[in-house]
Order: sequence, then structure tokens, then C-alpha cells
Amino acid sequence: MKQKTLLAALILLFTLNATAQKKGLQGTWFATSQFGYQQTKTGTSKQTNFTILPIVGSFVSPSVAIGAGIGYVNVKAETGSTVNANSNLMVIEPLVRKYWNVTGGLFFIGQLAAPIISGKEKQSSLKVSQVGLTISGGFDYVMGKHFTVEFSYNLANLSVTTLTPKTGDKTTVTDFSLAHVATIAPEYNSALGGSMGNVVTPLSFGFKFLF
Repeated sequence: MKQKTLLAALILLFTLNATAQKKGLQGTWFATSQFGYQQTKTGTSKQTNFTILPIVGSFVSPSVAIGAGIGYVNVKAETGSTVNANSNLMVIEPLVRKYWNVTGGLFFIGQLAAPIISGKEKQSSLKVSQVGLTISGGFDYVMGKHFTVEFSYNLANLSVTTLTPKTGDKTTVTDFSLAHVATIAPEYNSALGGSMGNVVTPLSFGFKFLF
């Protein structure tokens, strides 16, 4: 009788463990954020770029997660106390991720994101809009039940930017780059005050919370 009870307990334990492994992180939510600050200074001239992009998502299968980021970008150019350009941009970025287990708590991640950016340069009333696709890869290390550390790098980026002035013709800039080796179109760079032309940063490192 004891042997049968022990056997039944072992079978139940094995079944529960197999089910848990099969489910993985399915149904788990995650939250992270991308933050960036860049400043270029020459004499009394200064260009700054500030980005904050909170991201929330959920695992829809043991190894696939979907999510979206909603954030803000400010690009400003100043000479002394004079503001030459000041752009406030809204960012919406839907994304999907695929996870492959390398060993233990280490995972390789592949991500496809579609950032949508829109806003206005205040000084000239120039309207700025951008749609794009970004493919990135990296690693995610699980530090605990509710905490991971992730590192990723953009492998390919495609963006189409439209600059619409208050008067005159609009300008459309198409940018395709692999690992961000391509240069940013001068029209876009100048319009935003000579700061970083593409809002999507090539390198990302941060923490992710699971709940």
C-alpha cells in the first residue's frame, strides 16, 4: 500500500513539474523601460536628446511575448540662452519577442518592433512623423523569480520620416541600416537641431520585472 501511495505521489509530482515546464512564463507580465540621454557641446552651442520609453508586455506562450512601449523624446538645440530648436515627440512602439533558452537562466532573445513617432519642432512649427521596423537580438538573464537583466543590439532598422514645414514642401527621408552603420540623412538631422537623427538607440541594457 505504501509503495502504491509513493508511486502515485511520484507520478503526480512528475506531472505537475512537466506541466510547469511546458507552461514556462506563459501568462506572466513584464515591465521595463528604455532611458537615454545624449549631449553634444561646442563652445556655447549645445544639442541634447532625452528619451524615456516604458514598456509593458505579456507572455502569450512559454517562449513568446508581446508588448508595447509608450514614451517621450525631447530634442533641443541651444546657443547660449537662445533656443534654436526644441522638438517634443511622442513614441508608440508595439513589439513581439521570442526567447530561446541557452543554459539555466540565460536566454537569447529576438525582437521585432515597429516604432511610431510623431510631434512638432516648436520654434519653426515643423511637424515630424516617423514609422519604422527594427530587428534586434540579445540576451536575457533571469536573476530571480521577479527580476531579469537584458542586453540587446539593433541588427537592422528601417524608418520613413516625414518633415512637414508650416509653409513649403514636405521632405520624406527613408533610412535603412544594418547594425546602425548607415549615416542619418542631413535633412532630418538639421531639422531636429543637429542632434541624434534616429530616435531608436542601437544598444540597450536594462532590467526587467516579472509579475
